[in-house]
Amino acid sequence: MEFSPVISRIAVLACLAAAAGCSNSSTGTSTATPAASASPSASTPVTPSQQALGLESAYEEVIHRVLPSIVQITTGNALGSGIVFDTQGHIVTNAHVVGQARDFEVALPTGGPARKATLVGSFPAGDLAVIKVADARGLNPATFGDSTKLRVGQIVLAMGNPLGFSGTVTSGIVSALGRTVLGPAERGSQGSTIANAIQTSAPINPGNSGGALVDLSGAVIGIPTLGANNPQQGPADGIGFAIPSATATDIGRQIIQNGRVVNTRRAALGVQVGTAIGDDGEPMGVQVGAVTRNGPSAKAGIKNGDVITSVNGKPTEDTATLSEVLATLKPGQTVPVVVRRSNGSQTTVQVTLGELPSGS
Repeated sequence: MEFSPVISRIAVLACLAAAAGCSNSSTGTSTATPAASASPSASTPVTPSQQALGLESAYEEVIHRVLPSIVQITTGNALGSGIVFDTQGHIVTNAHVVGQARDFEVALPTGGPARKATLVGSFPAGDLAVIKVADARGLNPATFGDSTKLRVGQIVLAMGNPLGFSGTVTSGIVSALGRTVLGPAERGSQGSTIANAIQTSAPINPGNSGGALVDLSGAVIGIPTLGANNPQQGPADGIGFAIPSATATDIGRQIIQNGRVVNTRRAALGVQVGTAIGDDGEPMGVQVGAVTRNGPSAKAGIKNGDVITSVNGKPTEDTATLSEVLATLKPGQTVPVVVRRSNGSQTTVQVTLGELPSGS
């Protein structure tokens, strides 16, 4: 159920030296006396610095405060994580955690039998979903922070249920901000596109999806979603990504209030496309298969059969790169789009972008 994200460590260094002695042979006897500057013995404990103890206490306090808000979600034989959103029983998670399921079992970190939950709504394009527990007694809503104020280098903790080990916590830092990453396509879907993703070095493992990325104030600033993966080399340790809390809370509230997302805040061209392959067998752009009537592309003169090779000055070699480019743009923005016609000619048109439908 998981798509597949430098860890802070506090090291206390100790210097150990053996006790020294001297030998007197003038009387034929040998005596050993302690040296005046003898070092502590190897068994002497080393006291952590106040700074180290302070950081340790901060970790403990954050874990104690937030972990009760992280639940385990089970669908069939698969599992993931979720964050308690409110006292009414709403839980925010990843769309790929819920998949095609409509009914779930939710295990609380405080113990007790699993509780039944149902799907409220899902937004696969942004990999977010909301489910609701029928029995909301004892739920502990998390505090969501402002991800727009994050800084690279901040210490963060990832909380979830990786590999079924409930209540697991890993640590790292915010490695980068503003990434655009793609989730793998599943069940024939194109996959999700996560804009403004938080890159973190906190380990993200299968089962962490839908859990919490938390700062040292105890605020949820992201939802761990996927780890970097190289098709040739496998998972990349220390490179994971989380959906920013600003996006998660916006989409979550829309789903709770309307049962669906009514404003994706994402740009769209108003076309259905597929990857176009050149004579050399390599991707050469995205071919338009259908144009939305009176949509942005139709108004700009883009037609079926056209191949889009660039949007806003950025190459669009395939459908994945087109999704990445559009994720960085806003509805209502006018951008240049380079189009190759079926007769081989090339032209540039100005497209005023529309809004991505919630079902896309």
